[in-house]
Amino acid sequence: MTDKKTRLRTLSVCAGAGGLALGLEQAGFDPVLLLDNRTVACETLRANRPAWDVLDIDLLDFDPVDHQQTYDVDLLAAGLPQVKAAASVRRAEGNNELEVLKATVMLMHGVRPRALLIENVPDLVTKPAYGPIREYITEELVHLGYDLRWFVLNAADFGVPQDRKQGVLVAFKDGRLGSFTHPVASVTRHRTVGEALGMSMGSRGWLQATAWAAQADRPAPKLVGGSWNRGGGDLGPTGTKRAWARMGVDGATIADDVPGPDFVWNPERGRTGMMPLTTRQAAILQGFPHDWSFAGRKTVRYRQIGHATPPPVGRALGEAIGAALKC
Repeated sequence: MTDKKTRLRTLSVCAGAGGLALGLEQAGFDPVLLLDNRTVACETLRANRPAWDVLDIDLLDFDPVDHQQTYDVDLLAAGLPQVKAAASVRRAEGNNELEVLKATVMLMHGVRPRALLIENVPDLVTKPAYGPIREYITEELVHLGYDLRWFVLNAADFGVPQDRKQGVLVAFKDGRLGSFTHPVASVTRHRTVGEALGMSMGSRGWLQATAWAAQADRPAPKLVGGSWNRGGGDLGPTGTKRAWARMGVDGATIADDVPGPDFVWNPERGRTGMMPLTTRQAAILQGFPHDWSFAGRKTVRYRQIGHATPPPVGRALGEAIGAALKC
C-alpha cells in the first residue's frame, strides 16, 4: 500500500496556463514535466512556478526517450484542445485536435503511467458522432492493460462561478479503476457572477457595483477562449454574448480595467451602457487564485484563461484519482 502522505508525480501535456496542473498540485501531484507548444503559455507556467520543468514543444514532436523522468509517472494529465467529431479516427490528417488526442493516447505506450486523465468537450463523452473516437481510445487503452471510464462534470458544482461542462476520461491499470470514485459536487449552491465579481467591480469606486452584483444572480455562461489565429478577445459566440447582456455585461470585448466612479451603467443604451470584463475577472470566473499571473498582452492573456481547465475541477479530479492510486 502506498504511503498516503506521499506526493504523486504527473506528466502534464498541453498544459496551457496551468489550470489543470495547479488543481492537481493542490490535490497532491507534482509535475515532473509540463509540455505546451505556445511560448506564452510556457512563460505563464514559469512565472508562477519557477521550479516546474516546462518544455516548449509540440506534443506531436515529443519523445519520452529524451525525458526519461516521465517514465512510470503516477499520472499522465492532458487538458487537450477541443476535439471535433470525425468519421475516421485512423485518418486524422487535417484535424489537428484529433491528432493531438491520438498522440496523447500513443504516449501511453512509452510513458506507461499508472493512470490517465483527459479533459475535453462534453460531446466527446455523450454524442454518438464521437463514437469512433471513443472506440479508438478504448481499444488502445485496453490493449495496454488499462480500464477506463467516461463522465461529464460541471465546474459550477465545484465552486466555479460558471456553467462549464467538461468531458472527462480516466484510466487506470492494475485494477485500480474499481477504487476510483467519481468526484461529487463540493457545493450545495452554485456561486453567482455577482458574488464572484462584486468586490472587483467596486474596487475603483464604481457607485453602482452593488446594484449590478445583485442582479448578476446566476453562474456565468461558459467562457470561450476563441481562436488563437484570428480576432480579438470576447466572451463567446452570439448566444453567450446575449446571456452576458442580460447581466449588463458587454461580452463583445475585454476591458483594460474595471469601471471607475463616474461610469453610468444603463444596459438600455446598448454596449455603451454596459461594462466588459477584465482578464483578471475572467480568471476569477475560471477559479484561478488572485496571485496567478498570465503572460502576454490582453487578448493573449484572455485566450489562455478561456481555454484553461478551472483549477477547482483539476483539484477534485486529482483528489479522486489520488485516492484510487493510494488505496
